[in-house]
Amino acid sequence: MPQIEEAQPKYLQIAHYIRDQILRGDLRPGDEVPSERQLAADWKVSRPTAARSLEALSHQGLVEKRQGSGTYVRSLEVNRRARELYGRARQTGKIYTPGEYAVITSAGWLEAPDYVAEALGLVKDRRAVHRRRVTNNQDGPITLSTSWFAVDVGQRAPKLTDPERIQEGTLMYVERMTGRQGSYAEDRMCARAATDEEAADLRLEPGSAVLIVHHVVFDLQDRPLEFAEATYPPHRWAFEQGYPLT
Repeated sequence: MPQIEEAQPKYLQIAHYIRDQILRGDLRPGDEVPSERQLAADWKVSRPTAARSLEALSHQGLVEKRQGSGTYVRSLEVNRRARELYGRARQTGKIYTPGEYAVITSAGWLEAPDYVAEALGLVKDRRAVHRRRVTNNQDGPITLSTSWFAVDVGQRAPKLTDPERIQEGTLMYVERMTGRQGSYAEDRMCARAATDEEAADLRLEPGSAVLIVHHVVFDLQDRPLEFAEATYPPHRWAFEQGYPLT
């Protein structure tokens, strides 16, 4: 049985575990999720508790129950968060799920904007390596994102300046080349109108609302390893969180 934070009610532990499998792409649209009977046995809980976990997933719009058949993952337009992508990369060696692909639109050395320099702790030398990509699936762009790395990382990980895809994922490659391991991350989110460049890349009408996520990865010594800015189009993202009220 997976080890999940004990502070949560058991049905939420189960629901969040399955939700993470869906968001990582381990469970794809149309896949059957474990039945009440199987969940009760695997997690050593009662059938009502197992049923409640499936109901929570249904209320989040992640699964649908088919009469006389079972419970299945719905077709979704939900963007996976950075931690799900990173977890998948660690488990499978691949950051994207089948049907997704990234186009690197630019890569190389640039002078970092103020907010990037602040996040990476750049003081005198404001040069940084950037990688800008648009991730797509069969329905079009999913997200636009730009990763930034300080000079020492860029020098030790030369593929960062190459516009070709890094199969194992950018952060996993950086960890391997630098010997620095990502330990934790901080995200800050806001919504605003898309810039003209963002609207063009995401195929949006000018001025469309977008979600902006600033994602900073820190290593085991609490030093910033990567700063990433992701831009998500409307109708392809949502906030989800379950928590006890006591």
